[in-house]
Amino acid sequence: MRARNLAWSLVLATSLTAPVSLATAAVAAPPATCDPTQTTPVYRGKVPSPKQTLGIELGDRQVTAAESDKYLEAVAAASERVVSGTLATTAQGRPLKYAIAGRPGLLTRAGLAKVRGEAALLRDPRTPAKLAEALAAKGVPILWVSGNVHGDEPSGTDAALKVLRDLGDRSDCAATRILDNALVVVLPTQNPDGREAETRQNAYGFDMNRDWFARTQPETDGKLAMLNQYPPALYIDAHEMGGTSYFFPPNADPIYHETPEQAVGWINDIYGASMAAEFNRQGIDFFNRDTYDLFYQGYGDTVPTTAFFAAGMTYEKGGDSPYPERVKEQYLTQWVSLSAAASNRHKILTQWHRMAVDAYAQGKAGKLEPNQIYNPPNQIDRQVPDRAVRHYFLRDEPAKRAEVRVVVRRLQRMGVKVERLTRPLAVPDYKEYGRPEGRATLPAGTYWITMAQQQKHWIQAMLNEDSYTPFPYFYDVTAWSMPLLQNVAGGSSGAELRPHAQPVRALPAPRPGHHGKAPKIAVLQLSATSSAARQSTGWLRHRLDREWKLPFTLLSPADVAAGRLAGAQVLLAPDGPAAGAYTALGDAGRAALQKWANDGGRYVGWQGGTELAARLGLTTTTLSDPTSDVPGTMFRVKVDGRSPLARGVGPAAWQFYSYDVVMRQADPAKVAVAYPAAGSPDWFVSGFERGSAELGGTAAVTDEAVGKGRTVLFGGEPNFRAFSDGTAKLLYNAVLGPDPQARASAMAAPAPAAAAARQAAALPQFESPIRVSVKAADAAKAAAVLRSVGAKFAERRTGDVVHYVVDNPAGLPVDHHPFAGRLPSLIRKAGITPVAVVLP
Repeated sequence: MRARNLAWSLVLATSLTAPVSLATAAVAAPPATCDPTQTTPVYRGKVPSPKQTLGIELGDRQVTAAESDKYLEAVAAASERVVSGTLATTAQGRPLKYAIAGRPGLLTRAGLAKVRGEAALLRDPRTPAKLAEALAAKGVPILWVSGNVHGDEPSGTDAALKVLRDLGDRSDCAATRILDNALVVVLPTQNPDGREAETRQNAYGFDMNRDWFARTQPETDGKLAMLNQYPPALYIDAHEMGGTSYFFPPNADPIYHETPEQAVGWINDIYGASMAAEFNRQGIDFFNRDTYDLFYQGYGDTVPTTAFFAAGMTYEKGGDSPYPERVKEQYLTQWVSLSAAASNRHKILTQWHRMAVDAYAQGKAGKLEPNQIYNPPNQIDRQVPDRAVRHYFLRDEPAKRAEVRVVVRRLQRMGVKVERLTRPLAVPDYKEYGRPEGRATLPAGTYWITMAQQQKHWIQAMLNEDSYTPFPYFYDVTAWSMPLLQNVAGGSSGAELRPHAQPVRALPAPRPGHHGKAPKIAVLQLSATSSAARQSTGWLRHRLDREWKLPFTLLSPADVAAGRLAGAQVLLAPDGPAAGAYTALGDAGRAALQKWANDGGRYVGWQGGTELAARLGLTTTTLSDPTSDVPGTMFRVKVDGRSPLARGVGPAAWQFYSYDVVMRQADPAKVAVAYPAAGSPDWFVSGFERGSAELGGTAAVTDEAVGKGRTVLFGGEPNFRAFSDGTAKLLYNAVLGPDPQARASAMAAPAPAAAAARQAAALPQFESPIRVSVKAADAAKAAAVLRSVGAKFAERRTGDVVHYVVDNPAGLPVDHHPFAGRLPSLIRKAGITPVAVVLP
């Protein structure tokens, strides 16, 4: 590396426990009249311009990932104010380059260690008040600028490089104010593989703006490792969307209840207000309090806010604007935000520490923050229960030891203190996940997580039983509890307990691999263009490649038609458009697949793959489109212990469900996993639902003999985002476990063509739908809203609720859909109180 380039290992070499000096000499502040955008930039000429390095100016066209790296390194090599490094390597071998900018005294090894040490003290609620005051008076906040987490949203990268150049070379008062009052981490592209392929997802099909708490991808994992070393007070995440406008916060409802109020104040009153003033001054179109919420705890704005007490800021520029305009406005929001942070340095550092103190006090008192509405006239749909929560516990059951350790390790890596009981503990109000409170004695070895620590908000976000969705609009899923996703036993208590416990050492990463002989596996990707197919297949490829280490052959419907399925013993069919795949198979492919299954092949499908099996007549299970509103929620399901799928799973699991098909099977011997009867003691839902009782008593997973072969079908995604490990174990057993002939009541023949045709008629009309559900009294107004934007939709009535399923033929995410993002505001303006609005 060049002289000004610090390797990642070097940057982390000095411990956070190193002695901290308070002798940071603050440089004289720039004049009060210095305006961040109207001050004329003055360049020293030390740093080469983009034109000199790349042959273009930033904004002429999008730079490639390699050009971004090249210019970042050029700035770091030329400026004493910038150091650089690599925080991760992508699946395709590309580096994730970062730069750190600040005044030169902070960029030495000792200077960076000092900033990290002061940040650690400010985030520690035990730091004496006088010391915290001194640190806030003289220290600097850490500000992050990142772009391009979605590979086809490129302009944030070019803007971040422009910011880096300005910090590295400008000598005017606007640049000096930022350099004197902050340390800035610049991560121009978070997804270089996606940038090169011009795809939203990374090389494994992951939307990495959904991967923040699970850290399944190396890009996300490396980023979170560095964020824990350089914890942000501001995290800018630059995106693009459809149209030509610009979004910056304040955010839409819902906002997760454990979001610190001081951070919401920064988001709305420091950054949002500063940008609104500047955009109004320049006459630039923008909007806020609409479309983009702050709820799911896996985003690039929610995780920095909940886990680090940062102002997590999502910025979205309309991708239909010319590229120079997109880069200009992204740069504007980044520069104005950094300037606002620098101008409020003391307030931010003071409140940053206050958030840690408040979190500890709340945790000690067992107080959960309540749901709030931030955008009247919205109203709270569901409040957080008024129950004290002082402790979480995870049982160390031998059969689930690996899964429990995954949860513990994820907590530890985000600064959460985890301990283990050294003696049994009597708990008077133990609330097991999904069960009523009761007395329990927890054995020695149980993991204990006290809420009385700085990470109280994050602990609740990760270990919650329910997200308590406050408002029925969903930009993403409504359930993500780590213990439920891992299917491990645990619970909470609000009692004042004094456990005998000892800290848990840092746990290592789990070792990948599988047990037993691997069959010959093929994976059928139902579509090359569908977003649902790319994601579901990508999540599966990740699981097979990186975790289970199972070789496989990737097939398309055309490959099956060409006879390339021969030799495979197991065919995995993930989600995707079943009707399109059925057509693409053609007569030859359909006949080949049916013959393969009946001759002894094992077909394992889910969602679209399940629908394809029904169309092919490979199951006796009947499927129907749901009439409920369940946007991304976990249900407890019962596992038949006699099934070969049940090994190591236990009597129950937690199925992730999101508008998936409803499966009904007349033969109980063919039901491996079932939803409990609605209203029974086993019925429990984590997340939002309306009308989900229709799932009660239906099948979640079926397993049946078909000819000499076998069909295993999941209604929902068993490998959701590759972090639903509890149900992924069912999938693992479906691939590697024994056949169910001993349980089969009879060898089933393929369903006749007429039955398969009837199945097809009952299946969903659209893939990746946008859904709007309203009361019957509002149906006419809702239909008018949809027609006004040119939507094609199907209408279904269930009792007093009317469901509109809106076509999204290209599988576009809401960011790039021509009208999806406008639906919430249009519905509100029409005077409709929706039952639910779900966007893709």
